[in-house]
Amino acid sequence: MKTLRSSIFLVAILLVISCKEKQGNAVTPESAIVYSSNPIFPGWYADPEGIIMDNTYWVSPTYSAPYDDQVFFDAFSSKDLVTWEKHERILDTTAIQWAHRAVWAPSIIKKDSQYFLFFGANDIQSDNEYGGIGVAVSDQPEGPYKDHLGKPLVDKFYNGAQPIDQFVFKDVDGKHYLIYGGWRHCNIAQLNDDFTGFIPFEDGTVFKEITPESYVEGPFMFIKDGKYYFMWSEGGWTGPDYSVAYAMADSPLGPFKRVDKILQQDPDIATGAGHHSVIHNNQTDDYYIVYHRRPLDQTDRNSRETCIDKMEFNPDGTIKPVVITNEGVIANPLGE
Repeated sequence: MKTLRSSIFLVAILLVISCKEKQGNAVTPESAIVYSSNPIFPGWYADPEGIIMDNTYWVSPTYSAPYDDQVFFDAFSSKDLVTWEKHERILDTTAIQWAHRAVWAPSIIKKDSQYFLFFGANDIQSDNEYGGIGVAVSDQPEGPYKDHLGKPLVDKFYNGAQPIDQFVFKDVDGKHYLIYGGWRHCNIAQLNDDFTGFIPFEDGTVFKEITPESYVEGPFMFIKDGKYYFMWSEGGWTGPDYSVAYAMADSPLGPFKRVDKILQQDPDIATGAGHHSVIHNNQTDDYYIVYHRRPLDQTDRNSRETCIDKMEFNPDGTIKPVVITNEGVIANPLGE
């Protein structure tokens, strides 16, 4: 009898250990855990920006297609990172008369009661071409958005930066900065209150270069524990070695010294993992990296999917290398 009781006790211990998640005093069996899966929604989409607005997760990507077909943006919303609702054509070039192709990398931010969508258009190759970074506005996150300026906000190659891959960063003091740039150069500029232009820095300059080592494109910034994390993409977006690296500083102006690469391909999962953003759920203090990658069975440069994986930190604040997965992340519902 004693042996039987010991065996039963051992089995009970093993059952508890086999449970994957523990929440308070309750244990959740692995079979009950719901994952997002990767990609998180169907279709060819790239350059995703993830953000929480109005207690909802939002992901706004580039429609990944030949440049002349990139004339609109779709967006996706979710309450739990698992079930996503598609919002079609929240903005297209019929609403932006100066944009006609290659609309890229939407960046949406809520300010007061309005939503502003920053985007790149026309893939200009010199100051002699018309295009660059524009701004659209809407009264709701799913649009429809309309042109805020009637012209580009940035239409020149300041400091050598191609005016693409825009990201709007809100600092703790309430200031908003536009961080952008392709062609291996990155600029930062302080936006004015209504997002119609810029406020010069104390030295009179408008665009300050903050390019770190190995920067190519796709900038992103967030704050954690008083540190500014500046992230970007390295390598060529059409190849398998596209990746994400980062730097840390005490100010959004830097200086930023490259720390390490934290997101890259896994030959067993996918290639070309890059052009990302970061979602922070401050209710659970979980961080997620949203990015695009190319399936192993695809070679076309536009065959890119939007994925999400967990992003974690070391005790010293540095970022751990991200493990890209097919499972994605565990459902994380937003509380009311």
